Order: sequence, then C-alpha cells, then structure tokens
Amino acid sequence: MRNTSHRHTPRTRSVRTRATAAGALSAVAALLAVAVQAGPASADDPAAKAPVTAQKLGKVDPGALAAKLSPAQRAELIRDANATKADTAEDLGLGAKEKLVVRDVTKDRDGTVHTRYERTYDGLPVLGGDLVVDTAKSGKTESVTKAAKAQLKGVDTSADIKASAAEKQALGAAKAAGSKKTDADRAPRKVVWMAKGTPTLAYETVVGGLQHDGTPNELHVITDAATGKKLFQWQGVENGTGNTQYSGQVTVGSVQSGSTYNLTDSGRGNHKTYNLNHGSSGTGTLFSGPDDVWGNGQASNVETAGADAAYGAQLTWDYYKNVHGRSGIRGDGVGAYSRVHYGNNYVNAFWQDSCFCMTYGDGSGNAAPLTSIDVAAHEMTHGVTAATGNMTYSGESGGLNEATSDIFAAAVEFNANNASDKGDYLVGEKIDINGDGTPLRYMDKPSKDGASKDAWYSGIGNIDVHYSSGVANHFYYLLSEGSGKKEINGVQYDSPTSDGLPVTGIGRDKASLIWFKALTTKFTTTTKYADARTGTLAAAGELYGTTSNEYKAVAHAWAAVNVGSRPGGEEPPGTSFENTTDVNIPDAGAAVTSSVNVTGRTGNAPSTLKVGVDIVHTWRGDLKVDLLAPDGTVYPLKPASSSDSADNVKETYTVNASSEVANGTWKLRVQDVARQDTGYINSWKVTFP
Repeated sequence: MRNTSHRHTPRTRSVRTRATAAGALSAVAALLAVAVQAGPASADDPAAKAPVTAQKLGKVDPGALAAKLSPAQRAELIRDANATKADTAEDLGLGAKEKLVVRDVTKDRDGTVHTRYERTYDGLPVLGGDLVVDTAKSGKTESVTKAAKAQLKGVDTSADIKASAAEKQALGAAKAAGSKKTDADRAPRKVVWMAKGTPTLAYETVVGGLQHDGTPNELHVITDAATGKKLFQWQGVENGTGNTQYSGQVTVGSVQSGSTYNLTDSGRGNHKTYNLNHGSSGTGTLFSGPDDVWGNGQASNVETAGADAAYGAQLTWDYYKNVHGRSGIRGDGVGAYSRVHYGNNYVNAFWQDSCFCMTYGDGSGNAAPLTSIDVAAHEMTHGVTAATGNMTYSGESGGLNEATSDIFAAAVEFNANNASDKGDYLVGEKIDINGDGTPLRYMDKPSKDGASKDAWYSGIGNIDVHYSSGVANHFYYLLSEGSGKKEINGVQYDSPTSDGLPVTGIGRDKASLIWFKALTTKFTTTTKYADARTGTLAAAGELYGTTSNEYKAVAHAWAAVNVGSRPGGEEPPGTSFENTTDVNIPDAGAAVTSSVNVTGRTGNAPSTLKVGVDIVHTWRGDLKVDLLAPDGTVYPLKPASSSDSADNVKETYTVNASSEVANGTWKLRVQDVARQDTGYINSWKVTFP
C-alpha cells in the first residue's frame, strides 16, 4: 500500500460477527458496553480520570501503588538514572571495571523509584548480573535486589577458544532439539556469565531458523570461553496457546487515510495488525480495505483473525494502563504489532521480544486461529515480563515467566467482562486440542492436564516451563479464590493444597496487584520459586503491611504449593517425629546428618510424607539437603544453587516415600558446598498423615 498525504483520522471500527435477528438488540447492548470500557481514553473523557471501580483492593497503602507515568515522565526518570549511574555504582560498591546500564524505571505514588540495571564488566555484557535499586523520595537507597550474589571481579577476558567453536556447539545444540533451517542468527559475542555462580567469561550465540514445530528459533547458547563447555541454553521465543474466540460485535481501533482504512490503533501506541498469509517470516501485509468493517466471525474470512487479535491487544493495553498505570508493554507508550495466519496448520502462538511482536497460527486445518482474548494477553505479557523482571525462559525462572503470562491472561479476561468470553481460570478452554472438550491448563489444579505440577519439588526446574508454571498458577488461584470447591462464572473449581490445610482467598484484584508489583520491582533474571515467595511477600507488605491479612494470605498460598511454611506455626495434620538438637554445618565441608527414629507405624511410608526443615544459615544457596530413608535411599530435597539468594531454609517438602518401610531411622543430610557462609540445623521432622 502506497503512502498518501491524507490526514490520518483515528476510528473505532466494528467487527462483523454472526448474529441472528433475535440477538441483534443484545449484540448492540454488548457493543455499547465494550465500547465504553475498551475505547481509547482522552484527556476530556471523564472515565479516563475516574478510579477503576472494578478493583477490590481493600485498605491498600496508596503510596505503594504504581504511579501512572506518561511516556515523557518515564523518559525523564531514565535520563535522571543515566545521569547518576556512576554515582550509584560507587554507592553500591561495584568494582572499577563494572558499569551500570539503565534498563527500566518505575515509580510509586509516594515517590519511591525502582530502577532496574544491567551490568557490564570491562565493556562486556554481564548475563545474570541485573539488579533493582529502590530509592526513597529523599534520595536514600532503601533496598537492592540482585540476580546474583557473587562478586564480579578477577574475570580473565581473554578467550582460550575461538568464537567459531562456540558457534559450532550452538548449532549442534539447536539441531539436536530438532531445529530446521538452522543458522547463527547473530555471531557469538563475548559475555560474562553470572546467572549460575562464579562469573565466567563465555560466548553467547543466538541460533535462528525454525524449531521442530515451525516456530521461529532464537536459541541462546552459553559456551565457556576457556573450556568450550556448554554452560546453559534457553529459548528466546516464548510460546503460548489459545483459540479464536468470537467476542461478539466489538470496537477495534483503526485509522482512515483517504478512502482506505487500516488496522492501526492510534489510541494505543499505533498497534498494527498484519496478515502473514501463511508465511513464516517478515511482517506481512497491514490489514486494510475500503470499509470500516473487519471480518464476519468465521475463520474462512481472513479479516476475522485480524479483528480478534486487534481486540485482544486493545483489551490488554487497557488493562495494564487503567489498572496498573503502565502505558504500553515497555511503559513507553509504544505499541507492539500482531501477525496472524502464520504458517500452515500451526497450532500455537508466540511472542518475540526481538521484533516486539505477537504471532498467531491458524490451528489444525487452518480452521481455528489462536487469537482469543487470553492468548493475546498471554503473549503481550511476555513482553511486559521481558521489560521488567525478565525471568530467563528456562528452569524455575522460566516457569515463573510462563505463569506470569497465564496469570495476567486470566486477569485481562476477567477485566474485559465480555459476555461471550467470561473470565475463568482455564487456559485454552475453547481450542479442544485434546479432542474431549478439556482446556490446556487449569489454574485451580494444574495436574488435571496430566503434566503440570500442583506444588513445588526439588526437580521442578528440570521440566518444560509450561508445566513447571503450574506451581505459580496454583498459587495465584489460591491467593485469589482460596481452596476447595466453588463455582465462578459457571465454571466448577476444586483446588487442593499440598499440606491439606485450607487457604482463604483475598480476591483476584489484590492478588494481581501483588504479583504485578513483585514482577516490576522484585523479580530478576534468576528469580526462582523461593525468591518469588520473598518478592510477593515484600510486595504485599508494602501494599498492605506485614501484619495484614493479605500478607498472611500470600504466605499461606505459597505454603499450600509447598514453597515455604505456613505463618503462625500452623502445621499439617498427622503424626510427627522431630529432632530439635542443633547440628553445626561445616563451611564448605563434609555432609552432616540429624536423625529421627520412627516407631509405631505399620506398613510403608506414605506417598505424601512431609519433611519439615528448619536450617539457620547466612546463604541458603550453599546448601544441598537430602532425606535418607532407613534403607539408605536418598530423596533430594534441595539442590545447592548460587542463584538461591536468601538466608535460611524453612520449608516443608513433600516426598513420595511409598516404597519405604515407615519404621526405622530417617536422616536429614545437609552439606555446605561453598565458602564464606555458615549455619546449623535448628530442627527437622517427618510427618505422617
């Protein structure tokens, strides 16, 4: 389409959907309701100045809420942070070779500023070296959250292996995963790898081409520059799933140029929607036409998927702006763009931060485009996460990344209040990929999909991020709605807890607010589930106070998914055997044990044996913790991890010990595998239900 000199006029454009004569009046009513809620706000619009009355936030501290920054105000904060970053580095005690790079700035209503930094070392990017500095209105530094504890010094920046060797290794890793048309998307670059322990000179190679299912490939491979060993890898293209959800007759943003209309939402950062026409690269063609009506509600009309994608994008933009004060995905007022009709029979959708865009396939038989409200919200939220916490898309951090998209997909869907697509805690409920009418994921009991996990365990970081996300999804549901049976918008839920104790919900709006504040001010690239618990508790404390019901509810909900303990000393029901004798843990020394003698039980131990651990230690990441059965079988409880940046281990673990005889001597084995930090076993116990 050629450019013209005509004035571009913002429009709201109807989406034609299937409707009967009997339903015409209700369709018009739905249109009006959606138009009031989802239309672009202006300075003269009273609704834009009114509070969001749908939120039930209770007695929240208004000063702890995010300030609604304009793009210009955010840019000014970033300029200020850049002007003082050298002083900040000095105040933080960073070394002479370290420099800070400002990545994002947010601000609370009380004047507290949260500045997110990346680091460089001797001019090289430091992966896993990000940190967040919280500064009070007075200018005083209140707290610092670091992705890694290790000191950044003494790194030899001379590589022993060539970049070509790292590239060869990365290409091999991609091909082993089934990649097609594999090539090095970007030449290897030297970095300092800090996400998993001691800072190490490495190469980062990004592999392009296509993944095994046709999804674009952005595989990041980290190679030790001294030994050539692969240190880590993660996928940069973040996948989600959904379905075409006919949302009734709605309004979508468009512009008119002369006699032609195109699908550009000028009220929301000029978000554009393109037609890939079954291609798998490039931008595609901007949807345009001679009239201001898009689609007819059927997948056979190519405009329908475009209209659904545009509608989902505008609902997501409005949610983040109206509820959390965030102007656009990055907070800079700039819209992303959407591409529909990707590939052939492609049953997926994905976000790419490299193009700042969302892409949707047409589903099986190209008959069900994956362009529902929750999918759009899921994909755009990957962008919000990339601009804030940026949890690495692998291991526990990847599960938290994926769960964040599910969490806000549910929040957006409820907030949209669309009669044709009511809010729920289900993911992909309309696709029917399983062929039996069941959704892809369940937030109330994630394991119902057959693969996701209801609760944390020590190996959770070793499974696909779409399944490890179940822990955080379950936490969010419990925090929002509580445990047990209930019906919401016609959907039946029955949410269990890992310890058998109930959880009382605080409401979805409060739960979403707490998660958003933690995401934008507490989470980092290396955040794991224990860190997420710490971060959400800190966010709840700032918003509601540390003695509030909301703060306690966060602790209860995490304990109910086996992350941390119940507040107030509440314990799982059953019979416990405990050892309260202190056992010192040698610094970087041999493993020590503490024993309990179980008697009076019949048969084998249960599949839900609870192991309560209370270890006092100045750096829990140094500790490897195991349970030893009477016959010597080892059940790992907690691995050592340099990114496990917290003190103490106060956790209740669930162990499937059903193959073990219950009676006998059970042992807790703890080893400190690194230097500098010390502690002791305070107490531990096993509990039989």
